[in-house]
Amino acid sequence: MSNRTSSVPRKKGPARIVSLKVRNFRALREVELRSITPLTVLLGPNGSGKSTVFDVFAFLSECFELGLRRAWDKRGRAKELKTRGSEGPLSVEIQYREPGFPLITYHLAVDEKDGAPVVVEEWLRWTRGKAGKPFRFLDYREGQGKAVSGELPDDEDQRLSIPLKSSDLLAVSALGQFAEHPRVAALRDFITGWHVSYLSADSARGIPEAGPQERLSRSGDNIANVIQFLSERHGASLERIFEVLQKRVPRVERVLAEPMPDGRLLLQIKDAPFAHPVLARFASDGTLKMLAYLVLLHDPNPPPFIGIEEPENFLHPRLLPELAEECRAASVATQLMVTTHSPFFLNGLRPEEVRVLWRDDDGYTQVRTASDLPGVQDFIDNGALLGHLWMEGQLGVGDPLVNQGAPTRPLSKVSKKPMQGKK
Repeated sequence: MSNRTSSVPRKKGPARIVSLKVRNFRALREVELRSITPLTVLLGPNGSGKSTVFDVFAFLSECFELGLRRAWDKRGRAKELKTRGSEGPLSVEIQYREPGFPLITYHLAVDEKDGAPVVVEEWLRWTRGKAGKPFRFLDYREGQGKAVSGELPDDEDQRLSIPLKSSDLLAVSALGQFAEHPRVAALRDFITGWHVSYLSADSARGIPEAGPQERLSRSGDNIANVIQFLSERHGASLERIFEVLQKRVPRVERVLAEPMPDGRLLLQIKDAPFAHPVLARFASDGTLKMLAYLVLLHDPNPPPFIGIEEPENFLHPRLLPELAEECRAASVATQLMVTTHSPFFLNGLRPEEVRVLWRDDDGYTQVRTASDLPGVQDFIDNGALLGHLWMEGQLGVGDPLVNQGAPTRPLSKVSKKPMQGKK
């Protein structure tokens, strides 16, 4: 194979998801998120579909890590996973941009045959040049298809037919292991690197086996191992985490990860007034959750995508605007998606970063960007905070005690004076 590479100049920086399109995934009959920002926050009442959008990313990640069948079975198969009353396959389509490459689109459509999931359609596409035509350098259906390297000019790339062993295998996952398909490999690495977290304070209280680990697990049960790794390899990052933690949790002086004689690792938290540290299992939920978020957000080599559900749980409300700022600062090196019910967290956000979700009269999720809602940007420009607007009902959705409808009504004139807390 030729060693020639694309003439497109390579640039440094993280890959970014630009858009997400979902069909027939539970309540997401047809949902599209466009112009996804480096920090994107999902807002809406209970049952509006926030966690379902979140689970789309987890599902796709698990398809690559565990295999389609396990990700499918885990969610109750087609009976529970596909939109009720819908026809056609479940499909997920993401557009993302690698530095130095054109916008790339990945499309995956899955259905069920004889009780087993089948990849109905899977393709990768990009458009080269301003006047170029969309070019699929991977195109598969039920285990049969073709792929090219994606590195040579379109008319020189040789299309190779490479059948897969089973119709439930993802072509990107299989072919992404070979050097002959660098763009496929790049997508595979991108998605398998996602961190869709379900951080739990109880998990952080465990006593794992000793040994440094680079990346925080989804539950946070290896936080002691990550602190051990940071202390050995990235002391400056760990000191920064302690510095921020001390500002957020009064009296906390340091966090220690001490190996025990039996080979396990003991996480301890040192309070300034006391000579001896407290075991993590006796620390507060809020302290452990804040520590886990800071370890995740200050990762010296962060995952390309981080998902966080309801960070307000167990945290003092006054800490949430600062946590929003931490998330935005981290989004320089990674991409974050967060779900929330907290007006305090919202107060640290910009309207273009917030997607408002609600269920229509047919029960299906709809989405709009907060900056597109009538009058919202005018209020923000005059000093209002997004969380205050939401609590006043000015976003049109979010009150679980009233009937939910599309957030399209004009804002009331009651709050047209600037609110306190101008950013």
